[in-house]
Amino acid sequence: MMQVFNCAEQDRRAAGLDAATAAVRSGRLVVLPTDTLYGIGADAFDPVAVGCLLGAKGRGRDMPVPVLVGSWRTLDGLVEQVTDQVRDLVRAFWPGGLTLVVNHAPSLSWDLGDARGTVAVRMPLHPVAIELLTRTGPMAVSSANISGRPPATTAHDALAQLGGAVDVYLDGGRTPVGKASTILDCTGTVPVVVREGAVDLDALRSVVPHIAEPVRR
Repeated sequence: MMQVFNCAEQDRRAAGLDAATAAVRSGRLVVLPTDTLYGIGADAFDPVAVGCLLGAKGRGRDMPVPVLVGSWRTLDGLVEQVTDQVRDLVRAFWPGGLTLVVNHAPSLSWDLGDARGTVAVRMPLHPVAIELLTRTGPMAVSSANISGRPPATTAHDALAQLGGAVDVYLDGGRTPVGKASTILDCTGTVPVVVREGAVDLDALRSVVPHIAEPVRR
């Protein structure tokens, strides 16, 4: 049964986090607030749940699902090698609106889509998201909308699009940033902006000066 929890009320927030944690652990989908947009999430290590996430969005495996983490330390267990420039970017922009594409550790048994050995990772700046991630561990999280439709900046927006495909909705109010994260590909020697978003290029270059501009198509 679908449940919606108003996280502005302390008792409902606690109940919502309990329900969302149970849902993730049992392979079901949740919607959670982040600093940028609302996300639809599942256990990153449950390929069936990730498949359900892609199905709810109407999205193919050619667009792999990013992963959200609840602490900097989690990155070390997911990545083949945390380079100095990745470490510098994490220190500067996490938690926040920067997603880093890195080569994931070969030992990880997950299936996030056709990611070709990479994973897009972010630590969001939102207390509800952080608390949930602290309980569940890494979650596969994509924007809480049907593919091709506007992203959700409120729980109501997400509910209107995803409905009963999601078991638990955590309503944390309107997202403070309201735009997607910046995606930076750090798999090569020179990081490349894949998507412009919440963190601008000048801010990124103040930390890593040789970041390449996005390719215009």
